[in-house]
This record gives sequence, structure tokens and C-alpha cells, in this order.
Amino acid sequence: MSTSLITPDLVAVDVVATDRDDVVRQLIDKLVAAGRVTDADGFAADVKAREAQMATGMPGGIGLPHARSEYVTTPSLALGKVPGGVDFGAPDGPATLVFLIAAPASGDADHLKILAALARRLVHPEFRQSLTDAPDAATVAEIITREVVPA
Repeated sequence: MSTSLITPDLVAVDVVATDRDDVVRQLIDKLVAAGRVTDADGFAADVKAREAQMATGMPGGIGLPHARSEYVTTPSLALGKVPGGVDFGAPDGPATLVFLIAAPASGDADHLKILAALARRLVHPEFRQSLTDAPDAATVAEIITREVVPA
């Protein structure tokens, strides 16, 4: 991949959000600012449509909204740390780590690879804790790049 999957400008720490749509929108705004999404409203609609098919909450305080979209220019991962938590439909309660996976409409394989690699790491409590404990966006991006992005 020529462009990094995640960079510090795609990480939001201490997100205050009222609900899942709010946190997703804040992460989409980061993707737009970075030039990775061309239409915030269009991509938000794609994410919302995907979320309507099946909740994307995972045990351990994880939200994994994701979508393939014509508005995504490069496979990207944005992350929000939400200390107050938001409901993503997980059986054990609100998500405090929200990972938004954005994949180009034509990027089927990339999207699934990102999702699978991330899901494999997220089952490990120490990985989730390292992200929660990371002091800043640069550290979060470095941990994910090291632990999740295929070499």
C-alpha cells in the first residue's frame, strides 16, 4: 500500500459523541480533511446503510463501522477513542474504541484484509488496552501500523 492505512491525523482522542452517528461523522470529517473521502454525506450514507444490515459492535468496547464506497479514494482506517462510550450494538455494552474502515468501492479485497487483520488483534485485551492507554494520536497510529497493517 503506497499510502499509510492510518496516520495521526486520522485518530481522534477524547471524542465526545452523543451516539454512533455522531462519532462516525467526526471520523468521516477526519478522512475528508485528509483527502481520503471526497463526499462526507455520501460516505456517511454508505456507512449508515452497512450499519443497518448488522450491528458492528464487538465485545471489549469496540465499534467497527465500515463500508466500501465510491467516495473513498484510498483504503483508510480512522479511530476514535470515546471515553464516555457509544452504543454499537455489542452484547457487553458501549464502544470506547471506534474503528472506521473506509475502502474504495472497487477495493473488496483490501476492505476484507483490513477487517480481518484488525479483528484478529482486537480479540486480545492487551492490544485494546495499549490503544486505550496510548497518550496521543501518533502513538495510536504507530501501534496500529505495527500490529495490524500487513507488511
